[in-house]
Amino acid sequence: MKRDSRLSNILHALLHMADHQARTGAPMTSDQLAVCLSTNPVVVRRTMAGLREQGLVASEKGHGGGWRLARPLDQVSLGQVHAALGEPGLIPDAPPVEAEGCLVEAAVNDALGETYTAARALLIARLNEITLADLAADFSRRMAEHPKRDLLNAHGHTS
Repeated sequence: MKRDSRLSNILHALLHMADHQARTGAPMTSDQLAVCLSTNPVVVRRTMAGLREQGLVASEKGHGGGWRLARPLDQVSLGQVHAALGEPGLIPDAPPVEAEGCLVEAAVNDALGETYTAARALLIARLNEITLADLAADFSRRMAEHPKRDLLNAHGHTS
């Protein structure tokens, strides 16, 4: 199964938004977020619309408009973001069936299917324990310890 990167990508964008808001007080435009994520602004708007529907971000139209976080970082869990994205797959739902009727494959798939279900439940529970504030604090710690922090700070990545 190919890894779905929507969750990590949107968490990346949300941390950029939080940093930008803290430094400037202004929202981030879809164009700015698209640069951060190496994607198209249309993709950003489509993704952010789902987060807006769940009350995680807000949008402002017109000159000076863009996207803002709608809640404090400590009130948004990674599980909430995952749910707002439509619960993209993080681990396989079930092993593939390659040999129809094979009793060995059936036994293996049953065991793995139960394992994947249990792992998914543990993963979602853990995502519900971690907040955007936790990620922001870890980012700040990493920036403070980074040997090139002055160069990074000059490019808008502040601790």
